[in-house]
Amino acid sequence: MAFSFFKKDKKEEPKTVKKEEHHAGPRYYDLRIKNIVQETRDAITIVFEQAAGEPIAYKSGQFLTLIAPVNGKEVRRAYSLCSSPFVDADLAVTVKRVDQGLMSNWLPDTLRVGQTLRIMEPMGQFTTEFDAQRKRHLVLFSGGSGITPMMSIVKSTLNQEPESIVSLIYCNRDHDSIIFRAELERLEERYEGRLQVVHVLDTAPMNWTGYSGLLNREMLVKLFERIPSWGADKTLYLMCGPEGMMKNVEALLHDHSIAKDKIFKESFVQGVLDKQSEVAPAAPGSEGSKTREVTIRYDNQEFKVTVAPQDTILQSALDQGIDLPYSCQSGLCTACRGKALSGKVKLDEEEGLSQSERADGYVLTCVGHPLTDDVVIEIG
Repeated sequence: MAFSFFKKDKKEEPKTVKKEEHHAGPRYYDLRIKNIVQETRDAITIVFEQAAGEPIAYKSGQFLTLIAPVNGKEVRRAYSLCSSPFVDADLAVTVKRVDQGLMSNWLPDTLRVGQTLRIMEPMGQFTTEFDAQRKRHLVLFSGGSGITPMMSIVKSTLNQEPESIVSLIYCNRDHDSIIFRAELERLEERYEGRLQVVHVLDTAPMNWTGYSGLLNREMLVKLFERIPSWGADKTLYLMCGPEGMMKNVEALLHDHSIAKDKIFKESFVQGVLDKQSEVAPAAPGSEGSKTREVTIRYDNQEFKVTVAPQDTILQSALDQGIDLPYSCQSGLCTACRGKALSGKVKLDEEEGLSQSERADGYVLTCVGHPLTDDVVIEIG
């Protein structure tokens, strides 16, 4: 189980050297927009027609990278698939507006049915395999747009595992901000006894009979009393939403002595990825305070990239005309992941990599800075 376009300065052309054959880079598609659904006042679902010829394969919980020209620049953002590969003929992602969000506002303001949009193939490790003979309980904690990958997992579980059940705790600002509200109600009715949805609202209406307020420890204790107990060996806990919510859930699961291999979280949340964080420059005299050359092996070529102290490996490569795979540029989605074959690389953000991946030498070029002169990274 896994769970866990630019204006460039004129610079010297990158040096390339043919190398041994290895895995090709990600595939790109131009998909036609079949429908745009207004889920809430500030959230839309974009439904794409499948690619002509060979359909695009994906797993529940994965994301698509959308690529669009925004204000004269190519912008990429990752959005989780809310569609299920077992239930839905088309691919769909849900986008929620973010204050000052570049892509999250451009998409609903600009896209129209019938247009085409460039996408990078599905990626992501927040997934699970399904087996019709399996009997398990999935407990999902979601907040806001974090419902998107959960929706895919819910539909796939109910469809593929007739003996499994799902409990979904879904937190939102208010009643009108509940994404997929009607669809969740239909699924609860259709799969009565197998899907339980518990809504938690920050601000509840007068006639609200459910939970209200922040998902704190006291509320979580009460919610756990409502969740069916299937035993530790048959229960998985998944979470996707605001960091504060996930920390509260993790703390309670720890208090309940839930094993770490039963807990999975998706830290890639579109509101975070739609804004670029500023990273403080390295202190003078430190390992990361000098310009270094990095060797990148990608798509059967070898590139020499000069990386200044204030720049990431990815941005330096893009500025030098090297088209590497990437998406969020925040160190969470792992689209830019590569393996450091030699040298030391400092990461501004490590959340996107598992402990075993870090131990194996994997790095994220979008938040990576070379600390030595012998860094060699293989991508793909």
